Amino acid sequence: MKLVKNQIIDIKIIDVSTDGNGIGKYENIAIFTPQTAVGDFVRVKILKVKKTYAYAKVEEILEPSKCRITPDCSVFSKCGGCVFRHISYEAECGIKADRVKQVLTRIGKQEAPNVKPIISATDTLHYRNKAQLPIAQSGEAGFFAVHSHRVIPIFDCKIQPEIFNKISSVFSDWIINNQISIYDETLHKGLIRHLYLRIAHKTNQLMVVVVTNGYKLEHTDSLIKILEQILDGYTFTLIQNINTADTNVILSDKCKTIYGDGSITDILCDVKVRISPLSFYQVNRNMAEILYKKAAEYAKPDNCTVLDLYCGAGTIGLSMASKAKKIIGVEIVPDAVSDAKHNAKINNITNAEFICADAARAAAQLNEQKIKPDVVIIDPPRKGCSEELLNTIANDFDPKRLVYVSCDPATLARDVKILNDLGFKLIEATPVDLFPRTAHVETVALLSRQTTTHNMKLHPSPFEMMKNGQKTIELRLLDEKRQTINAGDNIVFTNNSTGETLDTIVTKLHRFNNFEELYKALPLLKCGYTNEDISTANPADMEQYYSLDEQKKYGVLGIELKIKE
Repeated sequence: MKLVKNQIIDIKIIDVSTDGNGIGKYENIAIFTPQTAVGDFVRVKILKVKKTYAYAKVEEILEPSKCRITPDCSVFSKCGGCVFRHISYEAECGIKADRVKQVLTRIGKQEAPNVKPIISATDTLHYRNKAQLPIAQSGEAGFFAVHSHRVIPIFDCKIQPEIFNKISSVFSDWIINNQISIYDETLHKGLIRHLYLRIAHKTNQLMVVVVTNGYKLEHTDSLIKILEQILDGYTFTLIQNINTADTNVILSDKCKTIYGDGSITDILCDVKVRISPLSFYQVNRNMAEILYKKAAEYAKPDNCTVLDLYCGAGTIGLSMASKAKKIIGVEIVPDAVSDAKHNAKINNITNAEFICADAARAAAQLNEQKIKPDVVIIDPPRKGCSEELLNTIANDFDPKRLVYVSCDPATLARDVKILNDLGFKLIEATPVDLFPRTAHVETVALLSRQTTTHNMKLHPSPFEMMKNGQKTIELRLLDEKRQTINAGDNIVFTNNSTGETLDTIVTKLHRFNNFEELYKALPLLKCGYTNEDISTANPADMEQYYSLDEQKKYGVLGIELKIKE
């Protein structure tokens, strides 16, 4: 029977999508239904039909799942913020842990990824330190409904700090009482676009940012007085962000401080952190500390040079500075780099420097200074890393260990596969739940540079074999399945009747001083380098010629000695 819009069907929920929708099957068609749980038997109404899948909404729960609970939020069914308030937190953590393991297997091509148990949140209520609240035409602050720009007014958000609810309430009153216009994105008219809030939980400092479609913001004195009245015990700053672009991006780079310092300072992993409106800062401070401690455990920064890419305000790198030899942060946002430098200064950290550049330019700068990091830490945005960046990490930085902090398991898995091809093996991954009751999960992964062929040793040595009376020795390149690689004729050496020794033949044919030097060069011969190319090179620098592209091309695992009778 063909599925059609508005059709009513009964389905069993068997899985959960990456955005938190329950998945059922009907005539081999996947049915995505929000606010359902694995184990639910539900009656649903079809809303949209595609070739291989459809979207639906719940009409009736016929048999509830064992993990289903009563939602504790009055707007859960309308707001697009949380997706898991209808199931137990234990079930939610299970979904997130399984997702990390599945994508590392399916997308990352890891046969048996070593995924540790998820680190669950210490608190699932009021944990966020940031809110971006669109303003409805009524003047009320809230959140967008799922898949829309319709504002749902919210007065008691369960994941935002309770003080944010107070601020948004008086802010709405201030707008209405002063008859300030609200931005209409269809007409690109009106002034107030968003209310943007940040809090430093450790220091009780608050940032209130009014995002406007214009430069002139009146009645700020009255807004300051209102905030002073309700923010007793808090230090706050009021900032205007001017965003006149016809865009869905919330903040522009134009900020004007109206009251206070224009920034707030929090404490994370015993490090003071200045946060400006444009700085990246983890939204769950308490769980970020746990995440960073796991990253430090993987990084092993003791007496190492640590490169922190996407460093933001420098939080990850600075949290390891007391153990590291040197911290080098790289960030492309100038304001964030300024914050990072300030954070190093106020914490009296002298072994940290920060570069405002992309990774490629940072690599060139570090190469000029002859600096090679032992460890690279990357904490990219949700889209993950570009292949160009991953190549820069592998070929230019070439660290022993790579710690990848990810907010999207799918892009982490994609990048793990690329890094695996570039010579890095996934050692371990740990999911950390920084975003309880939402579909998001953070993951920290450890990857390690694998030993390449030229660093391996021959046992027994060719000379020992010759002394034992062997006449002919063959060296073969092997792939990962220990099959001979047909990249050219294998090299055969014979202790022939002319009396030439193996050492003499090596020197004569390839101008090397001994067999070990030839051994280091053998992969190069198989990758198309001529004898002359290699013979003019310094054997001590041979590693620079054995490029990762060639390793990838031939899949070299090792070299095997074979005695020929």
